[in-house]
Amino acid sequence: MALVIIIPLIVIGIVGTAGYLIYRFLIYDMMCSRTVEKTLREYSIAKTQSQIVREYHHSRGNDMSEREARVMAKHYRQHEPDQFLAMYEATRDRLKSDKGE
Repeated sequence: MALVIIIPLIVIGIVGTAGYLIYRFLIYDMMCSRTVEKTLREYSIAKTQSQIVREYHHSRGNDMSEREARVMAKHYRQHEPDQFLAMYEATRDRLKSDKGE
């Protein structure tokens, strides 16, 4: 008799947990990425998110691998999406000032 109640609760718990994990690690990141890409297109920026992160950190003297750039891009994309524009502008301004000198 108790199995009739316990088994559905376990199944519901597993399905709910799996659904949350799929949302949190897959769907949420896709939505964040789409929003950032849309913003970059609005400002006519043809660079990818990881390119912007790599160029910004390279201009600051920190070389990073492609994997590190992807991890940083994911962090910025999910927690600080406006940082992509700030990093792009800082890199662009730095290149203009270097060319002007």
